[in-house]
Amino acid sequence: MSAAATRGISTAGARRDTTATSRAVVLSLLLISTVYFLFPLWWLLVSVTKPFGRQFSGNGLWFDGFGLFENIGRLTAQNDGIFWRWMLNSVLYCGIGALVGTLLSAMAGYLLAMYEFRGRGALFGTVLAAVLVPKILFTLPLYLMFSGVGLIDNPLAVLLPSIVSPFGVYLARIFAAQSVPGEVVEAGRLDGAGEFRIFRTIGLPMMLPALVTIFLFQFVDIWNNYLLPAMVLGDDRLQPVTVGLVGWNASHGVAVPAPLVVIGSLISVIPLIVAFVALQRFWRAGMTAGAVK
Repeated sequence: MSAAATRGISTAGARRDTTATSRAVVLSLLLISTVYFLFPLWWLLVSVTKPFGRQFSGNGLWFDGFGLFENIGRLTAQNDGIFWRWMLNSVLYCGIGALVGTLLSAMAGYLLAMYEFRGRGALFGTVLAAVLVPKILFTLPLYLMFSGVGLIDNPLAVLLPSIVSPFGVYLARIFAAQSVPGEVVEAGRLDGAGEFRIFRTIGLPMMLPALVTIFLFQFVDIWNNYLLPAMVLGDDRLQPVTVGLVGWNASHGVAVPAPLVVIGSLISVIPLIVAFVALQRFWRAGMTAGAVK
């Protein structure tokens, strides 16, 4: 066998070895990351199924008795069932805020992608700059502004900031530029359709995977928001579940038993899991829409 053939075989073998090694490293990292992120959820699941009062005893990583229904009953009875009011508040804040925010992001992104106008680049640059600014920096100015107009202890103080998403506008602009052909828009105009009708009947359906992605990001972001609702909502009946559970935990087991915080924490993540599972087909399509032109 010639030297060139021998080198070719050795190179191919090295390439296969490198590929196998790379796959093993990647799979190992993914497995470690999965265990790391699912570990707290598993601990919550195990703790919630234990009989009440034994959440912090025994083996925290495996089941020890079964008291799930009793625990949920105690959670419901605490403070006249205010936990479920908090859950309803969170669903309403997140649902309304994410829907309206997604629609506004879609309209703004479509506008930036499909229309030429003076200052478009500067406007998009401003949106990108806003993405880099942490939302927590706006909390105090928003509180002072809402206090000045009398919106403290008003659900609008949570809903109005939640419908504005620079990141959603950025994603919508990228997806609109890649998924809505200009020729289709021009064809709609030649058929006599107005601009809003073109956006509603052509743009929105083509951007649907991206809009689901934006909706999920908005939903999770609003659900996890704590500081702003904690500052603007002093009425317990208006608070979302994140603020309510932190208030329970702050009692250090005096006013509210600590196991109830653990039980409520697991139940509070169920809507997020349901949303991801129900919309994962659209979400995955939206996340990969820009990978191949």
